[in-house]
Amino acid sequence: MIRVALIGYGYAGRVFHAPLLQAVPGLHLTLVGSSRPDEVRAALPGVAVLPPEQALLQPDIDLVVIATPNDSHAPLARQALEAGKHVVVDKPFALDLAEAQGVAALAAERGRVLSVFHNRRWDSDFLAVRAAIGDGLLGEVAHFESHIDRYRPQVRERWRESAVPGGGIWCDLGPHLVDQALQLFGQPLAVSAQLARQRDGAQAVDWVHVLLDYGPRRVVLHASMLVAGGSPRFTVHGSRGSLVKVSADIQERQLLAGLTPRSAEWGIDDEPARFYDGADGSVRDLAVPRGFQQAYYEQLRDALLGKGSNPVAPEQALAVMRVIEAAQQSAEQERVIVM
Repeated sequence: MIRVALIGYGYAGRVFHAPLLQAVPGLHLTLVGSSRPDEVRAALPGVAVLPPEQALLQPDIDLVVIATPNDSHAPLARQALEAGKHVVVDKPFALDLAEAQGVAALAAERGRVLSVFHNRRWDSDFLAVRAAIGDGLLGEVAHFESHIDRYRPQVRERWRESAVPGGGIWCDLGPHLVDQALQLFGQPLAVSAQLARQRDGAQAVDWVHVLLDYGPRRVVLHASMLVAGGSPRFTVHGSRGSLVKVSADIQERQLLAGLTPRSAEWGIDDEPARFYDGADGSVRDLAVPRGFQQAYYEQLRDALLGKGSNPVAPEQALAVMRVIEAAQQSAEQERVIVM
């Protein structure tokens, strides 16, 4: 049994990490590090609670999962690694590439497993698109567009929407968009980006449009907080046809509703992807695979037991950070960044 300490019980810790950890055999959520112990005890009876700085240093803990505000990811990861723990860091890996590289180097030096929580590799919508591209259904992909759009016109008082290091939609949703693109196409040749604050009273970036250059292929990554509808999650155009997946994966909504991976309806996406065949003009619906974000922790468990590989190794997370940082530089300097 791998004993786990979850550091942070805000949105990421409460909605994603705790239920996914508890759904995976062989992982035991032993301890939560939180400044709100009463809330944790009410939700997780039987799980010990300590202040975050104490929880990650407990000697009987094997794995530390860091789900705290973005600016604390790297410092807490360092403390846990120095204490001899294996570490999972929620995205983004760190505030910048240099900071992330330092944490990765420390993990290698200490011989500990370090992984970054890029859970949306196991979303139903992405799995459908990945399968269609991998099977050659679309031919050679020319244009790939990935959107995570929401309608939240009111700026909320929380660190994610504040003018703090690691705040804003690019640090929040950008790592998901970038990681999925890199999984499909690898590192781009160049990056250009525009970042903006569009909502009244916005303190942090709430609109992003990023273009990844792969030679003839173009990959568009987009996120906005002012999209009420009509924006497909994925649009892909290739030499043999086009694929559109309108609605997003359901797992986050299910977790918010109290469902877990143990539920019979977990991850089931009833909306098909639609394929437009360029050869004959026909249109047909494609069944979508079931989403299963718990696979991240299943694979991590196996890696810790020496039975498998790290689901998101540091070098993969560093590749994401290179693109995240390049997009920020492109927007600030108003130029294309060659990778």
